[in-house]
Amino acid sequence: MPRATKIVATLGPASSSPEMLERILIAGVDVVRLNFSHGQAQDHIDRAHLVREIARKVGKVVAIMADLQGPKIRVGKFAEGRVMLEPGQPFVLDASRTALGDIAGVGLDYKELPRDVKPGDVLLLNDGLIVLTVEAVRGEAVHTLVKLGGELSNNKGINKQGGGLTAPALTAKDMEDIKTAASFQCDYIAVSFPKNATDMEMARQLANVAGEQWKHRPAMIAKIERTEAIPNLESILRASDGIMVARGDLAVEVGNAAVPALQKRMIKLAREMDKVVITATQMMESMIVNPVPTRAEVSDVANAVLDGTDAVMLSAETAAGKYPVETVEHMAAVALEAERAEEVTLDADFTNKRFERIDQSIAMGALFTAYHLGCKAIIALTESGSTALWMSRRRIHVPIFGLTAQPISLCKMALYRNVQPLLVPSFTDRDEALRQAEKILVERGVLRPGDTYAITCGEPMGYPGGTNMLKVCEVMA
Repeated sequence: MPRATKIVATLGPASSSPEMLERILIAGVDVVRLNFSHGQAQDHIDRAHLVREIARKVGKVVAIMADLQGPKIRVGKFAEGRVMLEPGQPFVLDASRTALGDIAGVGLDYKELPRDVKPGDVLLLNDGLIVLTVEAVRGEAVHTLVKLGGELSNNKGINKQGGGLTAPALTAKDMEDIKTAASFQCDYIAVSFPKNATDMEMARQLANVAGEQWKHRPAMIAKIERTEAIPNLESILRASDGIMVARGDLAVEVGNAAVPALQKRMIKLAREMDKVVITATQMMESMIVNPVPTRAEVSDVANAVLDGTDAVMLSAETAAGKYPVETVEHMAAVALEAERAEEVTLDADFTNKRFERIDQSIAMGALFTAYHLGCKAIIALTESGSTALWMSRRRIHVPIFGLTAQPISLCKMALYRNVQPLLVPSFTDRDEALRQAEKILVERGVLRPGDTYAITCGEPMGYPGGTNMLKVCEVMA
């Protein structure tokens, strides 16, 4: 079986050369993440073009995800680049300060902080490594006492324990970055710090307007990293095409101990709502400097796979790490081994379920039939990719092949669990389409004479949402 779980890798200095990019794609990367928190617009445009060029060279479908920076909830800069904070010392976060910071205090990129906090609130800096307790707010200055000290350097992030910062999800920079992402027709846009469905609806509207001249509409991924997003999960999912379990900022706000259960809940809910889900943050963090992962990291990746995540994501490991290729290889091997241990509960998944749409019913019928007949593959001839998406929401140890003539649907399917996307010509004749689909998989060595497979398509062909036919075929000698 091919690996079902997809790998998202972040590009950066360690992985942006043509040679290294080719190596990580061959090693197993399915989606490339462009982190808009770093670099200029032209950097991202150049990298996107390079990704497509290398993907064509190696003969692989690779999606591109533009990850927006979101609000800069950060401290300012220090005169010496950093200070060492000691427990018990006072420290001032001053939104009006223009001078560089020192041991007594620092300015703020996030000017609204004095209005978002009150005495007694706990602020977590640098991913929670430094903890400050708010003593008083005087004008634009937040006076704090250091509870947990450490080194604080330029532009480190600020979180409020329990959430409550009012920063909007979309900044002016994000809006410009959406236009940049549209210019190279990115497949996915990841929105940082959304609090509710409205944030995602606004991002989608901006992306659709930006992509109008290319007739391009990217899929939208909501990064769940704010406390306020948790009670709004269902509405955020309805307004999105998928979510990212962004465990860094989320853990700082809700506490590390709460994250594993939230991860399981988010993955389960996303699959139930026919959305994609990416699990991210520190999955193989030690491989930034070490050639092998820790046992805990291996277990972390495997558990996300067993939970049913569509993809596992690498950040600094591939962007700036010493071993980007080895990291991808290790992650791919762990995912594959975990998938072999999965339980298939297809029959239970269908108990008491109702399917209102014909195309969705056909997709579910294909899964059920292929599983019980022991088919070697399921082929979905699809315009929008929806049939393949619905199939991918159920655990089944039968590979799904999404065949489409639409490039945007092709790349979106690169993120769907257990779906192998293939570009095919546009067919108008159903019988010819079925013949060609079988021929393609035979040529690829997926099917052999005597194998059975299930295939779905729509008749008449060429209409999104038109899947209305399921056929079970045997490859003739």
